Amino acid sequence: MHVRKLTSGLAAVLAVTFSLMGGQAVAAPAPVADRAAARVVTYDASGSAEFRTAVDRGAAIWNESVDAVDLRPVASGQRANVRVLADNGWPRALTTSLGNGTVYIGRQAVDQGYNTIRISAHELGHILGLPDRKPGPCSSLMSGSSAGTACTNPYPNAAEKSEVQGNFGAALTRTAGAVPVGVMIVD
Repeated sequence: MHVRKLTSGLAAVLAVTFSLMGGQAVAAPAPVADRAAARVVTYDASGSAEFRTAVDRGAAIWNESVDAVDLRPVASGQRANVRVLADNGWPRALTTSLGNGTVYIGRQAVDQGYNTIRISAHELGHILGLPDRKPGPCSSLMSGSSAGTACTNPYPNAAEKSEVQGNFGAALTRTAGAVPVGVMIVD
């Protein structure tokens, strides 16, 4: 999506510039990437209690960061790929397959001072096929709690974005470092 916005914006600027210079303006080209072609992964955050806004923001961050997958709230009456629940334990994700599973936004980490949006984006990262990368710096979303409570960065780094792109690319094959299916990942 970020490439599409840049390309479309550049084309619009060039078209206006040429028309102001007396040249002939041409129509902007079609967007480079079509969001409709992304694999849609729906999530149900109705059980996320006080973390609902953080869950929606975590999903939006992934949507801003990658083109191959689109996280959307589940429509009424449909079954979601991902359930997001709040509980009193530590944050964790249980993947059942790539793009499917359950995320728990645990109050224990929140009570210790960890950022709710970072937790949400991190746990959704597991659903998107990323493993923990501990210990790690704050610049790595998947470093999770090892970055400390002062770290509030909810954005995946370039390598994490690339890995998710590969996981959900045209072949829809999992990469070597992908999260194992059916394993509870506690962070």
